[in-house]
Amino acid sequence: MRYHLSQEAARIMAEEGERDFHAAKCKAAVRLNQPDTRHLPSNREVKAALRRHLELFHGAHLDERLRRLRGLALEAMHFLAAHAPLLAGPVLSGTATAYSPIQLHVCADNPEDIALLLQAHRIPFDQSDKRLRFGGERYRQVPTYAFRVEDATVELSVFNPEQRREAPLSPVDGRPMPRATLAEVAALLAHP
Repeated sequence: MRYHLSQEAARIMAEEGERDFHAAKCKAAVRLNQPDTRHLPSNREVKAALRRHLELFHGAHLDERLRRLRGLALEAMHFLAAHAPLLAGPVLSGTATAYSPIQLHVCADNPEDIALLLQAHRIPFDQSDKRLRFGGERYRQVPTYAFRVEDATVELSVFNPEQRREAPLSPVDGRPMPRATLAEVAALLAHP
């Protein structure tokens, strides 16, 4: 049953845009009439199922989507170069769906510096806070700015210089989230 739950959760993430692993697993359990949520698949199992789902049902478009989103990420990173941007999330890991935002971690002494930069370039944005987990079960609210570029959403999570050194923990495996510099993203685009 875990296999079927992971497949359905992956489908929900890929086709319906659910970004939260736990929410996708709970929806899958309801749809598969499995009210006992004590034996849900791990986030790692769902991510593996998501990767298989994307390759199977979106294979022809997946490479093109990743290349386009990574290209947009690179443009945004050049624009934000003064704030040491790092690419994170599904666009980096290769599991981006049609709903996945481009997640960038940026550095600023004051989060409002990012808002002022966006305003100065007349870029409309939404501001919110994102709760991220760090080592030792520490959680931190991180200011986040989201804006649209073409048909993609760019999501900027703002860290101060001290916070930037420690990567948030991945919701998939609980390890430090993989992140890539501007040069690493450029290399990824040059050699897919």
